[in-house]
Amino acid sequence: MSFRVRFALEAKTDLERLYGFLAEQDLQAAERALDAIDHAWTVLEEFPFSCRKAEDPNPFVREIVIPFGSAGYVALFEIEDRQKASSLAARHQQEDDYQ
Repeated sequence: MSFRVRFALEAKTDLERLYGFLAEQDLQAAERALDAIDHAWTVLEEFPFSCRKAEDPNPFVREIVIPFGSAGYVALFEIEDRQKASSLAARHQQEDDYQ
């Protein structure tokens, strides 16, 4: 079964912020980071339940860890039904926690 992943406005804003921050320092690294994030969405489309549960009482709110460099990113998402997952937020692993 394949899930369709949609992005909440907050998640889009987070991704733009993360890309912009890295692009100011190293444009090629920013492009590689986007590739890593895109790969994570393909995993999410096929296996959303393989991702760890977030610290949330709702068992359908989960996090996917996106390796990149020495740290990487974490994206918060919710499995809405049998065909849809929504990306809610994203952050670099060295940022303060979100939720």
